[in-house]
Amino acid sequence: MSFIRLYLRVLDLLGPEARLGWMLAGANVALAVAQFAEPVLFGRIIDSLANAQGKATPPSWPDLLPLLGGWVGFGLFTIVCSAMVALHADRLAHRRRLAIMTDYFEHILQLPLSFHGGTHSGRLMKVMLTGTDSLWWLWLGFFREHVAAFVALFVLLPLSLFVNWRLASLLILLCFVFSALIVLVLRKTEKGQSTVERHYTEMAERTSDALGNVALVQSFSRVDAEVAELKNVASKLLGAQIPVLSWWALTAVLTRASTTLTMLAIFVVGIWLHMAGQTSIGEIVTFTAFAGLVITRLEQAVSFVNRLFLDAPRLKEFFDVADTVPSVRDRPDAIDPGRVRGMVEFQDVSFSYDGKRPAVADLNFTALPGEIIALVGPTGAGKSTALALLHRVFDPQSGSIKIDGMDIRGLKLSGLRRNIGVVFQEVLLFNRSISDNLRVGKPEATDEEIREAAGRAQALEFIDRAPNQLDTSVGERGRMLSGGERQRVSIARALLKNPPILILDEATSALDASTEAKVQAALDAVMKDRTTFVIAHRLSTVRNATRILVFHDGRVVESGSFDELVALGGHFAALAKAQYLTSDSQPRQIATTPAE
Repeated sequence: MSFIRLYLRVLDLLGPEARLGWMLAGANVALAVAQFAEPVLFGRIIDSLANAQGKATPPSWPDLLPLLGGWVGFGLFTIVCSAMVALHADRLAHRRRLAIMTDYFEHILQLPLSFHGGTHSGRLMKVMLTGTDSLWWLWLGFFREHVAAFVALFVLLPLSLFVNWRLASLLILLCFVFSALIVLVLRKTEKGQSTVERHYTEMAERTSDALGNVALVQSFSRVDAEVAELKNVASKLLGAQIPVLSWWALTAVLTRASTTLTMLAIFVVGIWLHMAGQTSIGEIVTFTAFAGLVITRLEQAVSFVNRLFLDAPRLKEFFDVADTVPSVRDRPDAIDPGRVRGMVEFQDVSFSYDGKRPAVADLNFTALPGEIIALVGPTGAGKSTALALLHRVFDPQSGSIKIDGMDIRGLKLSGLRRNIGVVFQEVLLFNRSISDNLRVGKPEATDEEIREAAGRAQALEFIDRAPNQLDTSVGERGRMLSGGERQRVSIARALLKNPPILILDEATSALDASTEAKVQAALDAVMKDRTTFVIAHRLSTVRNATRILVFHDGRVVESGSFDELVALGGHFAALAKAQYLTSDSQPRQIATTPAE
């Protein structure tokens, strides 16, 4: 993405503030004109005084007063207009920064889990913060000084040719040489700055990774190792940054040197032209002021180019994420189904993560409202994938999934997922209070409803013991709670949502035997009158399922009740025998296998 296209896109993000932006841009143009007029008036005043002195007569006040009045007027206008531009530019930049940040946050939350699975959360956070900070600075700089700077350089500087084309030509030549040096620096440092930004991203990912797994870091005594690896990244970053900074330090020296050289050149050439009778003293003074003004504007332009150059990789990362189109999104004609009855149909459904090996293939089954469908099979057989397709984490490559006869791809995602409750094996909790986590399922729930759901999930026992009860914070990822407590909060959250379709992904795996029995009884009650899908590795938890689907290599290879499948003597019977659930095995403690 070229600098010009990148900058135009930054300005395009002003959105509803664009009108104010144009007004500020116009005010900057007026400022540039006013600042250009001041040296001209100053030079005219000097000429008037010099002419009077040459004629040995007093200065003519009728000639001086209009010039002095104009100079004062332009000066006052510059002061007032600059203050107003700065005030409104600050407000505009801050408003848009926060608006873009929330829009970006909403966008990444809507991206599919497949995107988040391959993109580190630390990177997304870094991209959001650095990207919006860069946008804020560019908006602020644009309206405070960049417009006036470029107007002065590309519009008003050529107008100086009408004052004195010889001195103006010298000034334009010096500006051209200086600009050429800046372009050289840009080309020398472009690749290096992109490398610097990659190292910054790696630092953000590593830091977030270590902090998110601090228990692992401490228990395996990896503090020194993690710090050493971060220092290594920091060393690489510094190695890439130093050459870039060196080039820009050279640019700063050139900028300062150009001020002295330009002033000197204007004086020397101006004196020579004056001696030849081709310029006046006032014009020399005017162009000396022009030179100071132009150098100031060049410094602003260089500062802008420098900052845009440094921020370009960050903005590119930001726009890359912002331009990511969700693979799963609402169709233009998608409808909100309201509350569904809960009939679910899989018709020839196939899906592959990599386009080579199918995760599920040719799935065909129907779940009637109120039925309990258990999905069993070895790890990687496709159970979790099948139910991820049901609530549209992904869309199948072929076939269709219907709820109450409606293809789920024709339903609004919010409407579909409002009808489906999920209890994950890996409990996902916000770093907020218990009540806030429960209200995720039903934001308008009363405290009485929350306590009822928590009671049915056997969670009131530990909630009432907590220091602030429902207002107790669960900590980051729920770390202030035990595994069983986290799972019961997750179950209570699903119960509070009260969806017509429920997905239980090893929902009782983190509970002890006593608590599991209580929660299972609560789940048995809540599963009534709703379609429930249960992913299970412990077959003892699915004895009462209406139907059991046995998955193997992404396909349903057996289907039936518990007793029917045991009698069949196939895959399910082998699993049951391995867990000592068949009559030809001695009763033993039920074994567990890792969750899918």
